[in-house]
Amino acid sequence: MFGQNLEVQLSSARTEDTTVVWKSFHDSITLIVLSSEEGTSELRLERLLQMVFGAMVLLVGLEELTNIRNVERLKKELRASYCLIDSFLGEPELIGDLTQCVDCVIPPEGSLLQEALSGFAEAAGTAFVSLVVSGRVVAATESWWRLGLPEAVLLPWLVGSLPPQAARDYPVYLPHGSPTVPHRLLTLTLLPGLELCLLCGPHPPLSQLDPQLLERWWQPLLDPLRACLTLGPRALPDGFALHADILGLLLLNLERKRCLFTVQALGDKEPAPEQRRRLLRNFYSLVTTTYFPPGRWPARCPAHGATLESQVAQEPGPPEKVEDAGHGAQLPRACYLVLGPGMGWQVVALQLGPRQLLLLLSPQSPTHGLRALATHTLHALTPFL
Repeated sequence: MFGQNLEVQLSSARTEDTTVVWKSFHDSITLIVLSSEEGTSELRLERLLQMVFGAMVLLVGLEELTNIRNVERLKKELRASYCLIDSFLGEPELIGDLTQCVDCVIPPEGSLLQEALSGFAEAAGTAFVSLVVSGRVVAATESWWRLGLPEAVLLPWLVGSLPPQAARDYPVYLPHGSPTVPHRLLTLTLLPGLELCLLCGPHPPLSQLDPQLLERWWQPLLDPLRACLTLGPRALPDGFALHADILGLLLLNLERKRCLFTVQALGDKEPAPEQRRRLLRNFYSLVTTTYFPPGRWPARCPAHGATLESQVAQEPGPPEKVEDAGHGAQLPRACYLVLGPGMGWQVVALQLGPRQLLLLLSPQSPTHGLRALATHTLHALTPFL
């Protein structure tokens, strides 16, 4: 506030053990976040604030936040968003709050589920339908995938944060698409933890989605649906071969705004899943702010078997997408870190076109083979995302 009076914009500050970031939205609401977690980046806290405000708009509406008539009434209405906001503040298993991409999983029978989803959407009379397991999208209609940010991330996250319920009819605002006029989010539990989500207007009523309609489209797919239940934390189907050195994985498609995130692909090796997620989150923040600028990516693929001779590998060449061609002649294509002291775990990031892959690897993985391992893994996963 002191800075604003002097026409100085100050967005963050640091003390010896705390990072403070704040942001004003629509000259009406100011959000402040403080973190004492070691290694917390300002990027993470800035995106956290964007998600928190998006959650407030999602459940209260932009009009209530920008034209505040009664502060006490607004406080009561905002309680509806507390559960969703709390899920951002803990140790989330999802990563869409940071990457601004939708958390997804790869179902073993994806084409069958997609076909049933399209048929069900037509029968139900809405184009916006998705199948969600533990806050991650299993399959969705094209219209659902065209939802803007942040609602594309917030809606499945909201469903994953709510207490289990057989069916819901939930009013929501779309922070990007419809911030002042509410829509209806209908959810139907097909199996415990696996929910069908519909975004619609006044129609159809929840009562119209009767058991016969659900049985017609989903009863024949009971086994593929059951196979989706284990996909929550794992994200990858059973039998998908990953190298034994991989302890955690984050794959992003920046064009389609989707990501795969798992730290449970290979059992219970050290470190614990919570620490793996923390390491990958911190590494993502580092590479995004330092090496892989948003909206810019190189066009060519690193050769198989190439080695990393330094922390950041660069190759000259015209980028596929560059904001300023004069400054885009060289873009990093890969980087790695060896975490220490005393840990020895390695993290490597690789960028190929719109895709980024981040891996957390065991200390036994040879440094000279990091790029080859990352490149092989990225090629294996590319058809799915």
